[in-house]
Amino acid sequence: MLATAVFCHNLHKSFGDLHVVNAVSLRVTRGQILTLLGPSGCGKTTTLRLIAGFERPDSGLIEISGQTVADGQKTNVPPEKRRAGMVFQDYAIFPHLSVLENVRFGLEKGKAGQARAEEMLAFVGMAGLGNKMPHELSGGQQQRVALARALAPNPVVLLLDEPFSNLDAALRASVRLEVKQLLKESQATAVFVTHDQEEALLLSDEVAVMNEGRLEQVGSPLQVFHQPRTRFVATFMGQSDFLPGQVDGRGVMTPLGYLAQPTRLPSGTAVDVLLRANDAHIVVDEKGNGRIRSRQFVGIAFIYEVALENGSIVHSWQPHTLNLAEGTAVQVSFAHQRNLSIFHGDFSTLAMDGL
Repeated sequence: MLATAVFCHNLHKSFGDLHVVNAVSLRVTRGQILTLLGPSGCGKTTTLRLIAGFERPDSGLIEISGQTVADGQKTNVPPEKRRAGMVFQDYAIFPHLSVLENVRFGLEKGKAGQARAEEMLAFVGMAGLGNKMPHELSGGQQQRVALARALAPNPVVLLLDEPFSNLDAALRASVRLEVKQLLKESQATAVFVTHDQEEALLLSDEVAVMNEGRLEQVGSPLQVFHQPRTRFVATFMGQSDFLPGQVDGRGVMTPLGYLAQPTRLPSGTAVDVLLRANDAHIVVDEKGNGRIRSRQFVGIAFIYEVALENGSIVHSWQPHTLNLAEGTAVQVSFAHQRNLSIFHGDFSTLAMDGL
């Protein structure tokens, strides 16, 4: 069994009458990257600050590398003794210190600290830039300095609070790939905070989706995207269409035809089938079951919005070579045979089955 780097159990945190973190339990495996994902105000940053020690939980347990660092009102180990490195949203680089001095901050004095700082600068691709001042660096370089400083003391876990939000879109895409590679090369354990779904899917070994202070789902990027347990997770993770259906025998009857996918729900139960844009296939057909209402060109593809005969709306991702005008009649069908998420109320059948 893989070792646990961070363990949180039943965390609660309120500010006055505002309940910010409610019954949050997490386990971060050593060497893995976990991302706390959710909309603004969902409690993800407060959860990170509880782990770091900048906030104290009202109740609940936090362990780092097996050591209890917070236990409600009983134990509260200060941040500097938790062996948790922090990369802030604004990097928090000291403007009056050189790059090397920034990385050396917090390390032991003398040759050992100097050597470790130089080693970390080389590791993040900034060897020879130690004498530069922060204002002489690009945004991407400042990000690397912050990462090198956080990794230099060999923390048990690295905590990163929306570390790419100050970078422009093009730079953000390249820097986050670099950071993921560096974290994996250093075998670091990391907890990210972001509201960016694409970022979470790219960076993470596991994604923890939060909503109104609670964890909605924890799982691999593939699981939270393709097998969401709640409607909130389904809609938050990207374009989501809910196709009405009815359980019939060993499948579901839908406006796109019969979905041969058994559920434990009784026949006649009304359900919704979750469709992503790549789950719906379209072909031009004057006698088809839908008509293109609008389209969005995204470079390598068109995303078509199709109105079905029953009034439902579905989206279909198609290669740019299929260039169809608005108003075109089409036949819409299921694009593949993989199992789709089926919802009854706010929960998927996976959640109801306890899977």
